[in-house]
Amino acid sequence: MSHPASPSAPPRPIRTVALASLGLLGLAGAAFAVRRPLMMAAPQCLAGRWHGCYDTFNGVVLMMLVGLPLAALVVWALARLRRAAGVTSAWRRSLTEVGMVYGTVPFVWMILMPGAAPGTGPGRVSLVPLRDLATMGPVGIGGNLLVFAALGFFAPVRFAALVSVPRILALGAGCSVLVETAQYVLLLDRVSSVDDVLVNTTGAVLAALASRPWWRTGPEAASDRPRPAPAAAD
Repeated sequence: MSHPASPSAPPRPIRTVALASLGLLGLAGAAFAVRRPLMMAAPQCLAGRWHGCYDTFNGVVLMMLVGLPLAALVVWALARLRRAAGVTSAWRRSLTEVGMVYGTVPFVWMILMPGAAPGTGPGRVSLVPLRDLATMGPVGIGGNLLVFAALGFFAPVRFAALVSVPRILALGAGCSVLVETAQYVLLLDRVSSVDDVLVNTTGAVLAALASRPWWRTGPEAASDRPRPAPAAAD
């Protein structure tokens, strides 16, 4: 007797399109919510001025949103080159690599922006856990959660060696400690806080958990390994 087929998960292309659509909707919603602050930096950014654009949070976020079509074009070009060279998973590799870089560099740039009086005194450090969370506020906590979110989301999708929550936690914590150390060493008049490390790492782990259905495991991870050349016949 034949049994009715059990419902299966949606095909991977459908899930990818759905994820991309949700991401675009999220970006559009965020842009709508912060449209007024972003428009304050628009005149300087559109005029190509560094001051008032790339040295402000609003300007960097605005240029990040404006540059999304260029990032998509880079993904397309890399995928086309890789497909022409016979590389497997060309689109997957290109999307994850560009996503990691494009989604992380602007936030690191904002973290490393100098304060009001850079270089005028010793670096400030806050090593008491959870003490600075109250002063961050919702916007500060949300921004810190996004710093390494793209890295946590795309890294295990791209690299099989990072397919593990503890490894993503170590990656996020290590990157965050490195950035906080740079703030202190460069005397940027910013507070190097252990709470920033905790929130940044949490954002990376949460983003990694969100991308878990697409992690490189099993046959997909093995397909990236170089295949041994066939032995010559005697």
